[in-house]
Amino acid sequence: MDYIGGELELFADAHNWKAYFSTVLAPHLRGRVLEVGAGLGSTTLALCRPGVEYWECLEPDSRLQRELVAMLDRHGWPCPVRARLGTLADLAENETFDTILYIDVLEHITEDRAELALAARHLASGGKLVVLSPAFQFLFSEFDAAIGHRRRYKKSSLLALTPPGLTPLTCRYLDSVGLIASLANRMVLRASLPTREQIRVWNRLIIPLSRILDKIVYYWFGRSIVAVWNKA
Repeated sequence: MDYIGGELELFADAHNWKAYFSTVLAPHLRGRVLEVGAGLGSTTLALCRPGVEYWECLEPDSRLQRELVAMLDRHGWPCPVRARLGTLADLAENETFDTILYIDVLEHITEDRAELALAARHLASGGKLVVLSPAFQFLFSEFDAAIGHRRRYKKSSLLALTPPGLTPLTCRYLDSVGLIASLANRMVLRASLPTREQIRVWNRLIIPLSRILDKIVYYWFGRSIVAVWNKA
């Protein structure tokens, strides 16, 4: 399975953004973690930390998986980390995890409801399912289409995907200032890919402002949405 997007390298150095969502997701990372669609591993670098027992990166694109293996070999890790080629459908039925992550991945998957239902079956009791995705369909742009996004989510559409046996714990928006920048791209620039300078400005200037404003507006709107479910 070949990945058509070209944004992975472009966003790899967005350290402020990754640090921001890492603080939001950190309380939900424990035990055996499965990261679905791990790409080049930049999210793994941001999220994998002491306290996690084992981290498995699942990547369906063979080229990306090879690059991921090489990246993992270059870094020291606080726990065993493995890069595996495939999708959830390739897992054995008895393989379970304490946390399953979809970081900017679910929006690429055609059957998103079926995907989360399958993920729920691979969650251990008390496990967490975590999804971070782009928010608000009205922001859907040529950039989204160029990198293979099939949709963007709002709270109601994402929570409507809640798999049987799972309970939503939280659902909130992140990057409120970034929403304004995305709207400008949607209505004015219509760029298929942002420039490196635009990414630099967003990461260095917009994200620090969003970390402040998001709290003020109670995470009411933003460029991204994050949801966490718990399995009883």
